[in-house]
Amino acid sequence: MNRITQLFKQKKENILSIYYTAGYPGLGDTIAIAEALEKAGADMLEIGFPYSDPVADGPVIQASSKQALDSGMDLNLLFAQLTELRKKVSIPVLLMGYVNPVLQYGVERFCKACAAVGVDGCIVPDLPMAEYEEFYKDIFLENGLSNIFLVTPQTSEERIRKIDSLSNGFIYLLSSSATTGQNLQVSDTTTGYFSRIAAMELKNPTMIGFGISSKETFDKACKYANGGIIGTAFVKSLQAGQLESSVTEFMERFTA
Repeated sequence: MNRITQLFKQKKENILSIYYTAGYPGLGDTIAIAEALEKAGADMLEIGFPYSDPVADGPVIQASSKQALDSGMDLNLLFAQLTELRKKVSIPVLLMGYVNPVLQYGVERFCKACAAVGVDGCIVPDLPMAEYEEFYKDIFLENGLSNIFLVTPQTSEERIRKIDSLSNGFIYLLSSSATTGQNLQVSDTTTGYFSRIAAMELKNPTMIGFGISSKETFDKACKYANGGIIGTAFVKSLQAGQLESSVTEFMERFTA
């Protein structure tokens, strides 16, 4: 059974997923951060593979991507680093990034590389759903990978139902249509959006991301979904040379 499926089977609420950029703050820090996050209580990890034009990312993650790229991070190096992943980490791990590097690498080659190193799923926000269904779905499934789709407050019920039918991990609910790093504002509008999703009784679990930066905002997200995803706030907290202590201090805000 896929580790993502197993996680949601064993734990129904307050699931904490952490996003960070591969190769940041140091080029060789990818596995060390993953190991420290699991030790500190993270339930799931999303490792971002950097791209030169990260249009959905705010300034913090954009800067981390640029630094990682400038240091030499690419998919070849990332997969080489991830050969050590399952010697160190047992929780679910996803790769997150834009479709262009995946196409350049080759989708089938990418999926096989994910499977070989123990990656459980992918989040590729700009991979069109129709293209995934027609060209890539079988490749993902053959390699045991969950493809995670994103839903925004503007997504129609018809599309959400379609996403639910194609999903086999969880559905990523964006708290807004803004870039990453904005604060989660649970207004009447977002409350209505989250409540509307909950009322649909989807077969897949849901996770809320974008804007979760504190225990308060994490708890708000968990009222409406199975858990929350933290990215910008964690990336901002990382300090070169002090990885384990910075990870531990950050995670204590959510797990203490």
